[in-house]
Parts: sequence; C-alpha cells; structure tokens
Amino acid sequence: MTRRSINRPALSARGTATAVVGGTAAALMLFTAAPAGADTPVAEPDSFTSAFTAMATPDQVLNGDGVATPGQPGATGTFTLRINSDLDIICYDIALDGVTGDYMSPAKTATHIHQAAAGAAGPPRLAFPNPTPIGDGPRSSTGCMQGPFTTGLTPAGADADSGTGFTLDQIEANPAGFAADTHTVDFSAGAVRGQLTQIPVGSVATGGGGSALAAASDSASGNAVPVIGAAALGAMAIAGVTLVARRSGTARS
Repeated sequence: MTRRSINRPALSARGTATAVVGGTAAALMLFTAAPAGADTPVAEPDSFTSAFTAMATPDQVLNGDGVATPGQPGATGTFTLRINSDLDIICYDIALDGVTGDYMSPAKTATHIHQAAAGAAGPPRLAFPNPTPIGDGPRSSTGCMQGPFTTGLTPAGADADSGTGFTLDQIEANPAGFAADTHTVDFSAGAVRGQLTQIPVGSVATGGGGSALAAASDSASGNAVPVIGAAALGAMAIAGVTLVARRSGTARS
C-alpha cells in the first residue's frame, strides 16, 4: 500500500478521559480480564503516514461468535484515525450519536479497534478512552496515544494481553481487516460497529451530514475522496484539526 505523510501542525498533548467498566460483555466471552496497562498519551506528531475512518452502525454488530447481533437502534458512530506508524502513534477523533446508557466491557475501556473483517469477530487490539459525557446526547473522545498498546484482556489460553505485539502498520497493511466499536450495558456485543476505510491522502472533504461514505472528486489529484458526515466533522472540530495532504510526500512501501 502506498503511504504518504500528512503534514500536521504540532499540538499540545491532550488529556484523555478514562472510564471504569465492569461486567462480562457477551461479545467478549472468549477473553478473561488481565491487569490494565496504560498506553502512553502523547502530543500529536508533525506528520502522519496514513488516515482511516469507520462509519459505525448498529446493523454491523456481531457477538463474540460472529453472529449478527444488532446494536442500538438509531445510533451512529464515526471513528477518524490518523496514524504515524514510524512512531507507533495513533490519533483518534470519535463521535457517537444516539448511544445511551453506561459503557460495559471486560476490557479496560469499552471502545475498541478489533482485528476483525466484515462479518467476523476478532480480538480487540486498541482500547480508546470512552466518549463522553455519558447520557442521552452526543459523545466524543479525542487524543493521541503511542504503543506498546494494551487492552486489559487476555485471550483464553493465551499468556499475553490481546494488544501485545500489535503495531499500527498492521492496520495500514489491511484496514478492511479491522473494525471499530463501542459496548454498553444494554448492548454488550456492541452498540455500533464499522469497518475501517482508508482516507485518500489527497484531502478530506466534509458535508452532507450522512453516516455513510460518499465518493467525491479531488480535481487536483484525481483521487476519490470520502465525504465524512456531520459526526466526523464534529469530532474533528473538537480536535481542532483538518487533514491536509502533502502532495509532494514520498511514497513508501
């Protein structure tokens, strides 16, 4: 996959909200609790090697056995992810709308990236701070963190956290093999879920307010550019950032 750096101004380190979650989620019954490790919150890097988005909806949710288990009706989620795989740093802008109730997961948080293709279950590899505030309104979470990553879960029969050995270049190599979701008390298999889609380095266009990606033409580069809905725009506004391409970036294998 071709990767180009995305120039970004350096920003100050962001605080990350933490949430205490308990109980056993049906979607993660194959895992047992492990001591929670702390991924390192860091300042946003000057550049990124790739960017991705996931439009999460209730109809994409599966339980731990890979069986379709619809999430919260009417809920949506947008995960905008920017990666610098050289530094193993991921910056996240997460927006949830229509998700209600408390979070629940045996992991250290209830908002994850799973290594799972569409229609399949898979282990969590990243655990993000849960979007806040908890209530009936929109929720958001934004920040950056650096590996090594932990989830607080150990797969049955394994002796290491499900984040152990995971590096962000694995997402770059196969984004369709990863899904984003969040789990709540009433929807323990997941309130919403969505597969990762790479955002072309050309630019990021906003508008429409829809929850699905739409193709737009980037007249300068000829690339198809995803149009990100209102939820993503809100999350990116909270982060105070705009993705801008460095068109002269050097391609990397």
